[in-house]
Amino acid sequence: MRRPLEGLRVLDLGTRIAAPFCAGLLGEQGAEVIKIEQPRGGDPLRDLGPFVETDEGPYSLYWSVEGRGRKSVTLDLRKAEGQDLFRRLAAESDVVCENFRPGTLERWNIDPARLDPRLVTVRISVFGQSGPKSLRPGLDRNGVAYGGLLHLTGEADRPPVRPGVTVTDYLTGVFAAQAALGLLYERDARGTGEGGVIDAYLYGSALRILEWSIAAYDRLGVVRNRSGNRLEHSAPLDNYPSSDGRFVCIVAAAQNNFERLCAAMDRPDLLTDERYATPKGRAANNAAINQIVTDWAAALTAAEIEERCVAHDVPVGTAYDAADLSADEHVLARGDILPVDDPVIGLVRQQAPFPRLEGQQPDAPTGAPRLGAHTDEVLRAVLGLSDADLARLRREEII
Repeated sequence: MRRPLEGLRVLDLGTRIAAPFCAGLLGEQGAEVIKIEQPRGGDPLRDLGPFVETDEGPYSLYWSVEGRGRKSVTLDLRKAEGQDLFRRLAAESDVVCENFRPGTLERWNIDPARLDPRLVTVRISVFGQSGPKSLRPGLDRNGVAYGGLLHLTGEADRPPVRPGVTVTDYLTGVFAAQAALGLLYERDARGTGEGGVIDAYLYGSALRILEWSIAAYDRLGVVRNRSGNRLEHSAPLDNYPSSDGRFVCIVAAAQNNFERLCAAMDRPDLLTDERYATPKGRAANNAAINQIVTDWAAALTAAEIEERCVAHDVPVGTAYDAADLSADEHVLARGDILPVDDPVIGLVRQQAPFPRLEGQQPDAPTGAPRLGAHTDEVLRAVLGLSDADLARLRREEII
């Protein structure tokens, strides 16, 4: 498989999710990713469940997924020699990804001003590197809330509900990886020879995907609020319960899709009913048209609903869980789930790298490494350290 970033070296200095995910995305395109961890304990994600029991004790499946595709090197960055080794590694690398609270790298003497100017440094935080709230502590949920996404998530008459995954951690990692590639292109393809610093923050990724919310407030004074699974100006659209206890998402607000849905439901009369015949009429009678579709769906299984909608070219999809995804013929045919050889638990099925080059199946990443598994290998190969050097560093608990 083509690996467009082969030859690029990334130092993953982050913990938990956002910065490591950014580094991992670059790794899935071929970059060598070296994860720098504290000698005692390593990334806290190693201790976050769910766990599977092994001969070595409880093992985090979260770490197995998000720690994959990289090498683990231990360095105590609170000690001067550990900091010096990091600066030397950085001088031989292209990208550094970190997500500590602003000011941490400065205290450790490894901030961008002390590193090679060719480096692209990705700095991820909750509130950004500057501003009156930049030093606040925070995690993904705070980014979701402060960025305006939590306010929009859930039913209109109920409290906000968090998204099902740590969305701003992952989303910020994606935005940051894209920005890093932009700076690398400028540095190499355009020949500037200089990297730069990317200031990526969790609430900013939520803010960026708020669609028309800010513009509507600015020009119309409208504060957008929660609307659950339905949209005020677009119907029918919902996650409809089926007779077998599933939820099937049907999106049929556009006129052509509504006409097809009427055929799928064997309800041509709806097309001549002035309440439903046009998008404007359906928006005005949102609850009524959605109830009609709800009643139709309730008499059918999820598979039957999908079959009828697909036969009439109506956008449809059952709400899948992990068991559904793991067995779905399309997911399997696309290679979207593949076995990864984890060094602790062996082969474990996980999400495949994404996206892919057209016509190419993604390669399985290497399994998430044991803490410090590559320390000697990397420090020998990149910095030329000897066995005696490594032994001394271990005695002094630098590695």
